[in-house]
Amino acid sequence: MIALQIGLTLAIICNALFIIEQRLAFSERPSGVSDEADVFVIENQWRGHPSDLPGRVGTDLAALRSLPGVVDATVSSTYPLGGPIMGLGITLHPDQPRSGTAVAAYLADQYTLPTLGLRLIAGRNFRPDEITDQAQPGIGSGSKGLSGVIVSRASALKLDPSGNVIGRVIVLEPSLLTAPIIGVVARLQGATPAPLAAFAGNSMLVPYRLVGPYAFYLVHSKPGQTAVVMRAAQRKLFQVSRARAIVRIQTLAEARRVVYSNDRGLALALGLVCAALLAVTAWGIIGLSSYWVTQRRRQIGIRRALGGTRLAIVRYFQTENLLITVMGIVVGIGVAIGGNLWMVSRFALPRMDERYLLVGAAIVLVLGQLAVLWPALRAASVPPAEATRTV
Repeated sequence: MIALQIGLTLAIICNALFIIEQRLAFSERPSGVSDEADVFVIENQWRGHPSDLPGRVGTDLAALRSLPGVVDATVSSTYPLGGPIMGLGITLHPDQPRSGTAVAAYLADQYTLPTLGLRLIAGRNFRPDEITDQAQPGIGSGSKGLSGVIVSRASALKLDPSGNVIGRVIVLEPSLLTAPIIGVVARLQGATPAPLAAFAGNSMLVPYRLVGPYAFYLVHSKPGQTAVVMRAAQRKLFQVSRARAIVRIQTLAEARRVVYSNDRGLALALGLVCAALLAVTAWGIIGLSSYWVTQRRRQIGIRRALGGTRLAIVRYFQTENLLITVMGIVVGIGVAIGGNLWMVSRFALPRMDERYLLVGAAIVLVLGQLAVLWPALRAASVPPAEATRTV
């Protein structure tokens, strides 16, 4: 029973450690924004149905850029690490159904790259004459067409493994608009992080300036001035017009904590489960070993009377428990591998690395030896006089 308990504990611990590391690594992936603590987002919603939205949005952005401590500002339909999701399919070969890839789309203008601090590794930024005002977050409705798009490096590699996509024309699905790729940024994460690491960096910037009733103002402040600029930005916007509601204002660092809170919570919960399992297993070993000591007091006394040392008695119980633990580890490794293969097929998780099995086995092995130590010391304290007692 103890061997089976050890095996089950090992299997759960190995897979739990694997999931914990996966979720923590997932929550720490870079978004592509140069400094998330110095970039903040203002969710702005206009009251009523104003007809001069392009002018209002332009006035707001000019007011934000005029504030001391502001590096740049822009408007978009969403933002990294938060906001609504707008997904598109893009392909270089529309006649090949499996050649496309899904991307997260951002409405962007010539100020988006400097505001977010995105690193352009190929091509160029948008020009002012390429930007089209768009009243809705969607792509294609009411537009004059796309003069070009900027994609992330991950998207470029999905389209072409060489990454050489500058100047090539893509087709956007489902709108079927075509657009040349004019730039590639090193990294840009989607608005809401994708659950699979392989798709989290697939994104694209399209040359639309959102001038709708609901939008996100993104502001890049100078280092160390973010808190002051955030307060000044709210006051400035209400000075420009009070016919608005600021739904939320937060830095992208705060948005990261919010969007990944479930992942950190899952890691904590699994950590507590592992600790509880280890405690239960340890107490099981202690209880069974104590029972063995009680049942074998006369045999232990006989061995002590024949010259057995305390160290020999301790070594005996440690060796016996080691054999049981090794049996449990063998069973646990098999169950752990089987459980991981099931999760790979069911949830599209990556395969578990062998080091998780080694770490889990080491934890269980050390735990078993530590748990049996106290009963072994009790056994070593049995006096030789126990050999003369009858049952």
